[in-house]
This record gives sequence, structure tokens and C-alpha cells, in this order.
Amino acid sequence: MRGAFNAGKATSGYRANQEIMATGGSNATFDLSPKALVGVGVGLVAVGGASYLLYRHLTRDVMPQKWRRVGTVQRIHFFPVKSCAPLEIAQPDVEYDVDVLSMSFEGIRDRTLMVVNDQNEMVTARVYPQMTQIHSKKVSPGKLLFSAQDMPDLELDFEKLEGPEKDVRTAVWGVPVDVMPCGDRINKWFSQAILKKDSGLKLVHYPYPKPVMTINPRLKNMPFIRQEDSGTFNDATSYMLMNLSSVADLNTRLKNPVDAQQFRGNFELKMDVDEPYAEDNWKWLRIGDDAVFRSVAPCTRCIFPNINVRTAERDPDGEPLKTLRSYRLFNYSSPALGIHLGLRLPGKVKANDVVYVGYQ
Repeated sequence: MRGAFNAGKATSGYRANQEIMATGGSNATFDLSPKALVGVGVGLVAVGGASYLLYRHLTRDVMPQKWRRVGTVQRIHFFPVKSCAPLEIAQPDVEYDVDVLSMSFEGIRDRTLMVVNDQNEMVTARVYPQMTQIHSKKVSPGKLLFSAQDMPDLELDFEKLEGPEKDVRTAVWGVPVDVMPCGDRINKWFSQAILKKDSGLKLVHYPYPKPVMTINPRLKNMPFIRQEDSGTFNDATSYMLMNLSSVADLNTRLKNPVDAQQFRGNFELKMDVDEPYAEDNWKWLRIGDDAVFRSVAPCTRCIFPNINVRTAERDPDGEPLKTLRSYRLFNYSSPALGIHLGLRLPGKVKANDVVYVGYQ
């Protein structure tokens, strides 16, 4: 690309010089002073640069025509409540819809519910690890049943949320968003499950049919990310993929292996050929027949993966984050594992779907 750009500038410069030379002699009308020549050169560079930037803008999201199989989806994770356990679905072959907002299944969407405190500040398992032990299952389209240890089950119907009409303002990692409270009955249950108190926390719902939040500021320099990739209450984007070969390689470095679910990816990829960290270099992915994703950013890691998904206990040695920092830090402030995806073509996905990467 760069060679073509330089060649274009050289050709333009040659033609300009030929025109100047053709008017030579005492009757020439062109100013050949050094100042004028510098001006001509700057103008040509500006035109060429603008053309190149326009070309980059128009072609940056052109989907590849060729696809190479790399593996299959071993597991799909779907989190109705941010920081809580994934949705339990009995059917092994269930198909999920993927659109620009998030993954959905029969009226239930990924991460459209979030816990906030009395100051409407986001609450996550980073502070309250026991949130990972709040489970949910679908009881009918649009209805969830929540369960937690020593708690009665709680039913939530998305069609009959009991909150006040007025929305409240909260933020996801500093990005503001207006949300709808779910109601006192539900607030009390989550307060008891997490704080062991009757109040102090609220469950809020993402009420919009499309992504409305701006991109997380730490991703603003990623060249392929779009505003609509921000999703619902996601930390970064609507979708995230984990390569199980990468997790397996990490586990060879750990005293106590970790479950891939601790990284909370939507898609867990089983590679056809063991290639740890191959995902670092992928630009385009297709899952199944229709759904096409753009790799928009590496997933940088906080302390969340240090929480055991079965026990909610933090690793006393700070693992696996400590080990990840030793070899996956790169130029980021936190180590990277997994990739954030932005949806470019909607479709349906299910476990055992083939995963392809694009190539030219």
C-alpha cells in the first residue's frame, strides 16, 4: 500500500515538473523561486496524503473474500447480569442470535442487567466475588429465574419490570449511560445475596434497542473499533473470544490451572491445530454460515480472572494475572489474553459451529 502511495506522489511530481519545464524561457509565467517550489511540493503531499487517508477509511472494513477454517466453538457463554454466572441452558444445540447490540436468546440478552449501589455506581465481582455464584436460567421467553446459596429463587420478567418510570444515570468504567431500575423486590434480593442486607444495591436494565454508549476511553486509539461495538453493559465490546490453546499454554505455566470461563469470553474456540495466541494476529472471523466479526482490540486483563468460578475464592498468589504479566504485557498497562470483537454481519451461532479467519 505504501509503495503505491509513494509511486502516485512521484508520478504527480514528475508531471508537474514537466509542465513547468515546458514553459521555460524568458516568457515563462511560473514562479520558480525556492519558496514557490516548496509550496508546490507541500500541496502535492497534502493531496496524496488525503487520498491515502480516504482510501484507508473506505477499505478498512472491507470483508475478506476468502476464509480459512481454524477450529470450532466448544462453548458459548451468555451473561444476563454483568459479573454474575453465565445463563444455564439445558438444550445443547441452542442457537443464539447475534446482532450489533449483543447476543440474545428468546427475549434474553447478554449483559443487559447490572448491579449498582445506592450512588448508582457500577458494582462488579472485582469487589464482590460472590456475584459469580449468582446463577440464572431461562424459565420461558423473556423470563429468568435467579438462584444463590441460602436464598429463595427470584423470578424476573423482562416484560413486567417493576421499577419507577424515571431512569437513573450510571457509568461503565467512566462511560455514562441512563438505565432503568428493575424494582424494589429485585433490589432487595440482590442486596441480600451480595451484601447480606435488605438494601444497598439495585439491579438496573439496559433499556435501548441499540448501543448508545461511547467507546471505552482506553480503546479510543484502536483503528477498527466503532461506536456501535460498545454493546450493552460490556467492559469494552459486545463480543469476546478466547482461544483454548492460549488458555492451555497459560496453564502449563501455572501451579493451579484455571478454567477458561474465568476470562468470561462469549466464544471459546477449540483449534483444529494447537496454536496458542494465534488470535493476536487475526483481523476477521466468521462463526458458522453468517456471523462475521472484526477483531477490534486485544482483551487486557484485570484481577477478575483470579476469581475461581466454582468457589468465588480469589487466588492467594494473584494468579493467573501474575503469570500473564510476565509474558503478555506488551505495550499495555495490563496483560492481554483473548480478543474483543465487533459484529459486522449479524447471524446465528451455536456450539460446534466452525470458526474461520479471513485472508486475502
